[in-house]
Amino acid sequence: MPSFTSRHRSPLKALWLLLLFTLFQITMAHSPLARAASPVDSYTQSPQFVEGKFRNAAPRHALGTLKTLAVMWRFLTGKPDDSVPRQPVPVYPVMRSDLLAAPDLSLWRLGHSTLLFKIKGQFWLTDPVFSERASPFQFMGPKRFHAPPITIDELPPITGVILSHDHYDHLDYAAIQKLAPKVEHFITPLGVGDRLIGWGVPAAKVQQFDWWQGTTIGGLQLVATPAQHFSGRGLSDGNSTLWASWVLIAGETRIFFSGDTGYFDGFKTIGERYGPFDLTLIETGAYNPDWHDIHMQPEESLQAHLDVKGRHMFPIHNGTFDLSLHPWVEPFERITALAAAAQVPLVAPIMGERLDIRTPALSSHWWRKVELQAETSPVSNSNSNSKALAP
Repeated sequence: MPSFTSRHRSPLKALWLLLLFTLFQITMAHSPLARAASPVDSYTQSPQFVEGKFRNAAPRHALGTLKTLAVMWRFLTGKPDDSVPRQPVPVYPVMRSDLLAAPDLSLWRLGHSTLLFKIKGQFWLTDPVFSERASPFQFMGPKRFHAPPITIDELPPITGVILSHDHYDHLDYAAIQKLAPKVEHFITPLGVGDRLIGWGVPAAKVQQFDWWQGTTIGGLQLVATPAQHFSGRGLSDGNSTLWASWVLIAGETRIFFSGDTGYFDGFKTIGERYGPFDLTLIETGAYNPDWHDIHMQPEESLQAHLDVKGRHMFPIHNGTFDLSLHPWVEPFERITALAAAAQVPLVAPIMGERLDIRTPALSSHWWRKVELQAETSPVSNSNSNSKALAP
């Protein structure tokens, strides 16, 4: 396991950053990009919509003002040196011709929770984020460790985009604007679809669902299932849209996409209703004890996989952005050890590497090569948008 050493900033600089962040939040509170549409009948009829806000099945733990400020201060002054890679993260460049020639039931990880599927000859994207930063501005906020393996312009026509919720590391305004002309359907939880329509996406392309609702498009069944999280893009729109996990069913093949979530007993219900799953795409990263009820620890990620009755486990929500206080390789290492102990086959491909959903190749532990290179080579500025080829 990498050593955990702090990356300290001067208190004065940290105070300026804290002030800038506060001003940014105030600005975003009045931005049309942060505000959700007014509630409609489909919201008010949802069991999750109470007193004008969406809620989890179990109450979310509130940090409180002082604890929140303390966490923010730790982000500004006490990040570990190894929270970002010291050498470039390997990426396999993906060409459109590769996608068109690939066999059915293929999968490519493009970064974080952005995955590209080829199912029944059609292409689907989850939580597409292609911008350099997971932020409304490209001069501040979490910066990518690597470039996307393919650009939006190079993508073939997309049958559908599946969204789990509206946070910036899952819903990228610039990406949606570029994707909209080549996407037939946007499949979202309640309220997120209204946000897209407010951004100019044609309403005819948008379908939004409550938990346990769904649709079938081109032979692919999609069901919005519960998650334990929250939503919002500014100070004034918290929980005005719903969050969800997703079940994908194509013939005999079943896939579970967790989105962002804390651990909760809803996973067992999902497994009972729709399991077993050939592949689970499970959030494993950006966790911390202070927000354990909205982001799972690796032990909980493994348990979620077992609860939904998964076969192969694919840990996501890692390897692209620095969103917590742990070393960037820690989620990979912890889930690798846990999966081995539980005899769960773990899938963790290089960004851009094609995966066969039916018989996925097991993890090659590619991140260890990055760390080994960092130990034997001069430190480089790997937290950039430069594309590195896989060895």
